[in-house]
Amino acid sequence: MIQLSIPDTFLALVPLLPVLIIFVYLKLNSRELMIAIARMALQLVMIGYALNFLFSHNDPWLGIMILSFMLAISSTIVIRPVVNKDKSRYLRVLFSLGIAAMAVLIWVLKVVIELNPWYQPSYVIPIAGMILANGMTGLSICAERIEKELARGTSRSQANLEAFNAALIPQINSFLAVGLVALPGMMTGQILSGVSPLVAVRYQIMVMSMIMATTCISVAIYLWLEQRNQLR
Repeated sequence: MIQLSIPDTFLALVPLLPVLIIFVYLKLNSRELMIAIARMALQLVMIGYALNFLFSHNDPWLGIMILSFMLAISSTIVIRPVVNKDKSRYLRVLFSLGIAAMAVLIWVLKVVIELNPWYQPSYVIPIAGMILANGMTGLSICAERIEKELARGTSRSQANLEAFNAALIPQINSFLAVGLVALPGMMTGQILSGVSPLVAVRYQIMVMSMIMATTCISVAIYLWLEQRNQLR
């Protein structure tokens, strides 16, 4: 297995320099880009140390605390592009994403991979991270889209349809492109680590299914909650 040294990791950041130059040339928010790059690197280093600690402690309560923290942060990021960031909307997002993500996570852990005990951090945290990150993206698109559609005067039913379709576009595109245009991250990582491509394919099918399910279910719940809130 090929391992990246610290100097190699710094070299991997070099392709970001043209991105920064383009931002500066176009007079875009280059400061935000630099902060994002710095945060990305710092957060990944910090989570690396944190995971080292967590993987050595099979404590279910510690795992639940981490999952709760991940869900809270994900929900905060979901409403970032939304104009109206009131507490009730955050709670609707939290509930929608939480129900969908936990249902899919439990199914994968208990039924698909039959993890025993179920709370092993080395499995739970990476899988939950993939579920929440992708569900978060779809839900964020949905929340931003329906707000704009309603502000434009679109009917509630049509706005719901537009928001739902927009939220699912990235996932449907990834289903259509996988294997033909791109090898997904988890599959690529497993192949690079020496796992058989046929084994990596099975895991990738599992990952893509759980991501699609989480996105679809969380968006559907959120739109239902938004509609109920409007009818009050």
